[in-house]
Formats: sequence, structure tokens, C-alpha cells
Amino acid sequence: MARLFGTDGVRGVANEGLTAELALGLSVAAAHVLTGTRAGTGTSAQAARAGTRPVAVVGRDPRASGEFLEAAVVAGLASAGVDVLRVGVLPTPAVAYLTGSLGADLGVMLSASHNPMPDNGIKFFARGGHKLADELEDRIEALYREHAAGEPWARPTGAGVGRVKEYDEGFDNYVAHLVGVLPNRLDGLKVVIDGAHGAAARVSPEAFARAGAEVVTIGTDPDGLNINDDCGSTHIDGLRDAVVQHGADLGVAHDGDADRCLAVDAEGREVDGDQILAVLALAMKEAGQLRKETVVATVMSNLGFKLAMERAGVELVRTAVGDRYVLEEMKRGGFSLGGEQSGHVIVLDHATTGDGTLTGLMLAARVAATGTPLAELAGVMERLPQVLVNVSDVDRTRVGSAPELVSAVAEAERELGETGRVLLRPSGTEPLVRVMVEAADIEHARAVAGRLADVVKRSLG
Repeated sequence: MARLFGTDGVRGVANEGLTAELALGLSVAAAHVLTGTRAGTGTSAQAARAGTRPVAVVGRDPRASGEFLEAAVVAGLASAGVDVLRVGVLPTPAVAYLTGSLGADLGVMLSASHNPMPDNGIKFFARGGHKLADELEDRIEALYREHAAGEPWARPTGAGVGRVKEYDEGFDNYVAHLVGVLPNRLDGLKVVIDGAHGAAARVSPEAFARAGAEVVTIGTDPDGLNINDDCGSTHIDGLRDAVVQHGADLGVAHDGDADRCLAVDAEGREVDGDQILAVLALAMKEAGQLRKETVVATVMSNLGFKLAMERAGVELVRTAVGDRYVLEEMKRGGFSLGGEQSGHVIVLDHATTGDGTLTGLMLAARVAATGTPLAELAGVMERLPQVLVNVSDVDRTRVGSAPELVSAVAEAERELGETGRVLLRPSGTEPLVRVMVEAADIEHARAVAGRLADVVKRSLG
């Protein structure tokens, strides 16, 4: 039986794979697992009178399907004896922040991030606004399946059922938090913001404006259907054009739930997550805020990032692909900065998850503080050519054990030396292997990747 939870919550086509019934059932299960015995017990009425009933924060992105899915989630939580604070359309990191700042027992965000509009998803946060460990997700899923098979829930009645309130203060509280943690104001900067017609459409422009920037917006008119539609961090051509057209100092692009940020400089050139991470790492080191002078990134980060950090005297710790693995390593090692090439950047002193608006603000703050153009700041690292080839219909489980392939990888690594890198990564969901090669020259990278792809097909097919 396929696992419901993926790398970032439960996702599917809304009203097809992701139904109201599933959303309701998962929410009840999450209430039981994340609040312990306080939800759905016979003491809920007493807890209500004592003001100690569990509390959940629920938010969503602007997708039309989020309206009925939110209703299902709220119904599930309240039926389990949990009070619900509805914060409306806000970014994923806003829900995480409010879950922590309000002392809530759990948070729920309805979003499929950068996925197209027909999709939607459910993400749960534990107390403090932290993403769930695999073990907690497994417990929620197991409990959901048990009750979906017919086992009745323990349900409170009367005064024991949860109450639902609108929490309109969430927007202002979150924006104030973002602006309040900046090291300096953005006065004098002109910034273009692409909100992806998503959850940051109001938040990001408001935060940049309160911080002093002159703001130009695109992708900030969500209608429930146009989220991520030819805009945002997965389609940045419109941002490039707008930055050049308006003579802006920089532009920032978010995805649908605004947990990531990519940027473009004044000339319209892309600044990816690795470069943003490099700029922030040096700024934080200079300010004495880069704990253990270490930054965490995934195995997909560009080799140029590693070389730039070595030159700056910053240690690099690599993790598996996925911002949750970056976050786990940051917590384990006591580090303050980590992220992904895709634009998920985590500043752990100020956020419990990737926060695209915070990332964009901190990047702009560095430009304002130094008076240095973003292109020059991002130039601290040179992106080495990176080639990615997907080899399908192969046995991905034998990537590390097939003798011919192991030998071919070792030979390629010797050939590339210190200025190149090889990574073979089995897909987590499909019968394919991803071959990634970096080299100083794009043609060299393509040649090595092509040879390795042939070996993968031959030895694992």
C-alpha cells in the first residue's frame, strides 16, 4: 500500500486523490496523534471550561479547492475536540510561525506549493511550528487507515467539541515579525515581487513596503485558478522583464505557498538558491550569526557553492534532497543557515521552515546595507555547468552495488578531479536514476553524463 505522506505532506489532485473525506479523516488522526489524550476524550468538556482545550492554526493558499478542503480540515479538528484558529490565505511559513508564536498544539496548511492548480495538499506542523518527523506521519497515517476501515473514533459531545474562530490578526503579526528581524531597512531600493498569484500575494509586497522598499508587483492577483500559472519561482521570465523594464535593483519570485524564493539582479539574470545561500552565509558570518561557521545544503547544490564556501572559511554539510532533511541536520548540528538550490532557505533563528518572503527581505537587506549590486554579491560563487540526465526503466535499488556502475563512477570522478563532481541518485517514487555531473566545461559535463547514463542503462536495465 502506497504511503500517503510524501516529502512535503499529502498531495494529490483535489477532489480526486485528495478528497474532503481524506482531509477530514487525516485531520482527526492528526489531532489525536499531535495532541495526545487531550483530543477526543471524555475530559474535553472540562478542558473547554478550563480553557485548556487543544488549539490548531489552519491556513491555505488561494486555490479554489482550498476552500472545501479547509472546511473539511476544520470540521475534522473541531469534531476531535480541538479549537481552530482560521488565518485564511497566508504562506506556509506564516502558518508555521503562528503555530509557534500562539502556542498552538498543531498547525495545518493547505497547499501544493509549486504544483499546478488542480493539485492541492495538506501539511501538518507540530507544536512550535515544526514539520513532522517520519515517525509522526506514519502514526497519523496508521490511525487514519485504522478508522477508515471502520474503527469508530472517540468523539466529544456538547461543550467538548472544538470551537472555530477567525484569526484576522495573523497577517499583521506575521508581517511585523518579518520586518522586525531584518538587520537594516530597505530604503532606496526598488524591488519587483512576483507573488505567483499565491499565498504571498499580499504578504510579500506589504513586508517589503513596511521595510522601506519601493515595490512593483506582478503575479499578485490570485483568482483561485491562476496560482503558479506562468509566473512565480518556476517561471521567472516575467520577473526578468519587469525588473529591467522598471529599472529595479532586484526582483524576487515566490512559489505558490511562498516557502521558497529565487531572485534576479538588475540586469535580469537569475540568482538561484545556492547563490542566495552564499550571500546570506557571508552576511551572517560577518555579523557573527553563522553558528559554527557552517551552512547546510543538499547533495544537489552546485560545486561552485562548495568552492565559494571553502574560500570564505565556511564549512559545508550536505544532506539528502529535500528541505526537511536540511532542517533535520540543522537542528541536529545546531546550525543557523541551510537551504536548497530551488530557493528553500531556512534561517533557523527566525523561522522553523523555509520562508521565501524572509529570504527575499534578507537578500535585499544585504544589498541595501552594503550598497553593492546583487550581481556583484552573487558573484561570490561561480555556478559550474551542471548536467542532469534521467535514466528510466532501471532497477534503482542497485545504484550503489552494480560493479560496472561503481567502477564507471570512480573513473569519472578521477577524470573530473577537484573541479567536477558526479552524483547518481535513485528516484524515490519512479523506476529511474538521476545522473548529475558538474564540470568546469559544459561539454565535458555532458560527455561524462552521457557515458554514465549508458552504463546505468546497461548495468541496471
